[in-house]
Amino acid sequence: MSEIRVTNVLGENGNSPVNFTKGINMSGIATATSFVPTTGQLSHRNLIINGAMTVAQRGSSSTAEGYHTIDRIYQLYSGTDEAPTFAQADVTSGGAYDAGFRKCLKITNGNQTSGAGAGDRVRFEYRIEAQDLANSGWNYKSTSSYITLSFWVKSSVAQNFYARFYSYDGTPQAYSFETGALTANTWTKVTKTIPGNSNLQFDNNNAAGMIMSFAQYAGSNYTDAGNTMNTWAAYNGSSRYPTNTSTWYTTNDATWEFTGLQFEVGPVATPFEHRSFGEEEDRCMRYYEEGSFSFRASGNIVRYCQAFNKRKRANPTMKVYYDSSKATDGTINSGNSNNSGWSRSATGKNGFNIEKNTGSNGNGVDFAGYYTAESEL
Repeated sequence: MSEIRVTNVLGENGNSPVNFTKGINMSGIATATSFVPTTGQLSHRNLIINGAMTVAQRGSSSTAEGYHTIDRIYQLYSGTDEAPTFAQADVTSGGAYDAGFRKCLKITNGNQTSGAGAGDRVRFEYRIEAQDLANSGWNYKSTSSYITLSFWVKSSVAQNFYARFYSYDGTPQAYSFETGALTANTWTKVTKTIPGNSNLQFDNNNAAGMIMSFAQYAGSNYTDAGNTMNTWAAYNGSSRYPTNTSTWYTTNDATWEFTGLQFEVGPVATPFEHRSFGEEEDRCMRYYEEGSFSFRASGNIVRYCQAFNKRKRANPTMKVYYDSSKATDGTINSGNSNNSGWSRSATGKNGFNIEKNTGSNGNGVDFAGYYTAESEL
């Protein structure tokens, strides 16, 4: 084994301490007494919540639009002959597995018997609060300040796919990009570094500031052969992406898997910030939680209040049910039977109450049920 020992190293500008403006690559172990990154911080770099797709409070599979499976992932499709299935799935091998991921979003296409129509589309979104971007440290007005996106993706069909950013505040701006040609059934890591732009605006509030939209297919109503990728431009609803290849969409039961979503300030992608399940679940509950309650009534007008497990982003939409299947909103359990007609509402961001005029039936009776509180973007 060879060894190099020196007492001093001069940088490329002839000065010491060393300042490597062009970077340095090392294959061995580097030991230092301290490390200070030039951009961002060592922890809490990832602006994405549940980027490893580990938390799925609502359920593991759904064919409905909206928030229904993996937390913070919004499912969308239109014009389909058969709805796609969005599910939380296991990562069992390949590059994503080796990088430490065990769960992913898996989209299974339906049977699109009428082919690819102009209004057809399948996609999912991740939505970021404006204040998280405004306070991120990204100088988003400057073209020399960068934010970096990285993720792992696997498609059963070999083709290129498109995605985009959309900013809400001020004059909406859009930025489209591509995954590059994917090899069928192979996990691929995609990294994109995005510059700031003087037209971007992110208000310091809890409303939506940016959408990331990942398209498995978008018909010609939403695409434009002249769409310029990798640059910010004013949003145009008929030019969201370049023209899409339809192979995946017209393949029955084609699959698309996705995990390791990271969005961090700086010009390079750092290793994924793995967080514990408990920490990710706690962050997810700012937007959605479900739980149970029980109480004994006293008097004809029955009111019950309970605190949330986590303070919500905004006053949430409340629903109450008599069992964990969440079958009938407004009906809870009363003395081993279902009791309907309960009003339910949030008492701000911290808790909720349910209420009903039960007449004489409420005296000395035990009530119980389940609740959901949703405060998504």
